[in-house]
Amino acid sequence: MRKLFGTDGIRGVAGEAPLDAKTIFAVGVALAHQVKARNSHPRVLLGMDTRESSAWIAGVLHAGLKQGGAETENAGVITTPAVAYLARKYGFDAGIVISASHNPWQDNGIKVFGGDGYKLPDETELRIEEEIFRQLESVSAPDRSATSAPLPEEKFRRDYEQFLLSVVPGLDLAGMKLVLDCANGAASVIAPELFVRLGGQVHFTHVAPDGRNINAECGALHPEIVAAETKSAQADMGATFDGDADRALFADSRGNVVNGDAVLLLAARDMQARGLLKGNVVVATTMSNMGLEAALRRSGIRMLRAPVGDKYVLERMQQEGASLGGEQSGHILFPHLATTGDGLMTALVVLDIVRRAGKPLHELVADLKVFPQVIVNVRVKEKRPLEQIATVTDTIREAESSLAENGRVVVRYSGTEALARVMVEAESEDKMRYHAERIAVAIREALGA
Repeated sequence: MRKLFGTDGIRGVAGEAPLDAKTIFAVGVALAHQVKARNSHPRVLLGMDTRESSAWIAGVLHAGLKQGGAETENAGVITTPAVAYLARKYGFDAGIVISASHNPWQDNGIKVFGGDGYKLPDETELRIEEEIFRQLESVSAPDRSATSAPLPEEKFRRDYEQFLLSVVPGLDLAGMKLVLDCANGAASVIAPELFVRLGGQVHFTHVAPDGRNINAECGALHPEIVAAETKSAQADMGATFDGDADRALFADSRGNVVNGDAVLLLAARDMQARGLLKGNVVVATTMSNMGLEAALRRSGIRMLRAPVGDKYVLERMQQEGASLGGEQSGHILFPHLATTGDGLMTALVVLDIVRRAGKPLHELVADLKVFPQVIVNVRVKEKRPLEQIATVTDTIREAESSLAENGRVVVRYSGTEALARVMVEAESEDKMRYHAERIAVAIREALGA
């Protein structure tokens, strides 16, 4: 069992373990040793989001990497998928992103990509963890005010923007009106530069990061905001990103939120029509709605499910040879284009499909009839295996028996926060809410913080 790495890197409150200066320094040393085992002169690329803690974390991490024998270059404030792409393009041994994605500003995180642009396998993260704990026995915490990362190099951002444009050659947004919510995060730096080159009338919101307003009542955590703004502005479409822009959600002209399930349906049909959907298979997660499965089936497309987490979706895609996968939350994977989910790329792909189809977004996903679904988050003081708690397992079994073929229950711990997530989906909204609350109460009584 990994103790530091969750489903998306090491994450916590900045300044507190495991994101205190001593542990961050040890992470840098351990990562350097990991890559040095394959290359005696390793190079590592750093990137970060807009949180006020990102700069000092980058400085401490750079000090640890240097101590471990790795050279560091800095892409500055940039998206997570940009680091994955650039690490591969420039032949770095690893890429590191300092970001807590959709979490509030007080949190931060360390995400690691291999030189191939892919997130590290669980077993590699476990080896790094073991090295981190060994380092913690001997290293001293550096004075974080005395450390700093190398100066950012603008070429990295420019190259990444050019790559995004190459994904949708010929895309012209002339005549379209768009609203883009950049969550006061990493997309704030790139999206305005990128979309001005595509024409159209684009209204950017939440593009003034101050270190503490990332994800604050904006971005992919609050898609209803961009949906309302899109309708108010009488725009054709809206898109919204999370703090590190590795996912995107959308809004149609009527002010409806269009989530990752709808994007998967849209992309699957487009790829199928162009002969790009290998095996007529799409990989989603346990959280994707049963309505998506039904809509895909009507188009002759099978939907497979993976555990939550885009790295697990990608693993299943690789096992199945699938060319499309993703999550309801907006992580969409196009492995023929990129190694990881990329919100800006997803936005460009969706816009390209809409332009080529000559139809508005709401028409293209009109037949996606979603089952009522609720997600209840329960804050927990520990993540004890749920199967060891009889009151919880009994309540889940009762719900599953009651719903039978007309619903689903998924209960899991968040990989990035101290939460248990209870998802219930059913044809009957009353049954859905009843069972979700009963399960949440059972968890709260056993583990509530």
